[in-house]
Amino acid sequence: MRKIMVLNAKGGCGKTTIATNIASFYADRGDYVTLADYDPQGSSMEWLAARDTERFEEITGVPAFKQPLKPASNTDYLIIDAPAAVHGRQMSDLIKRVESVIIPVLPSPIDIRAATHFIHDILLNGKVSRKQTKLAVVANRVRENTLIYDKLRRFLKHLDIPMIGTLRDTQNYIRAAEKGIGIFELAPSSVEQDLEQWRSITRWLNSKRSLPG
Repeated sequence: MRKIMVLNAKGGCGKTTIATNIASFYADRGDYVTLADYDPQGSSMEWLAARDTERFEEITGVPAFKQPLKPASNTDYLIIDAPAAVHGRQMSDLIKRVESVIIPVLPSPIDIRAATHFIHDILLNGKVSRKQTKLAVVANRVRENTLIYDKLRRFLKHLDIPMIGTLRDTQNYIRAAEKGIGIFELAPSSVEQDLEQWRSITRWLNSKRSLPG
């Protein structure tokens, strides 16, 4: 079972959007996915509840914020949507569960400062420092050719972890979320630019670079 987590201590950075789109990517290609929602807001579970019943069987939801996480026996991919404000022992316990962690960061001064402290803390985690869990960063809700995006890009380039993708600020994610689907399940002609942006993210997830070596 492949285990992936989307994690950031700061709320509102797009963890659920990225986690549900990763889940839909694998489901769309025929894999069986368990989507575990550790956030008490339950946004991933609400996304799954909006999903058409014909698509539902390939993704099993677990509201892990209120019950033990027991992935379905046929799970190919476990995707974890981590809670906000996670730190200390709770963060360590979550990291122990997965092989890969994606950290979304927004292009704003507040988010860049918060990410600086959070990434410093997560790099001190024993499993991460021993490279038993691999980290990557995604720049989320980006408007390119802006000063703040340039600042975010420079910041991420100086980190000791890879920046694997940039996702633009678009209504396509809202359209998809309303239906309980991912960007990969919309008409390709309407999301061509978004699919192109996701290729580098899914390429990393499907490569040995995202796995303990």
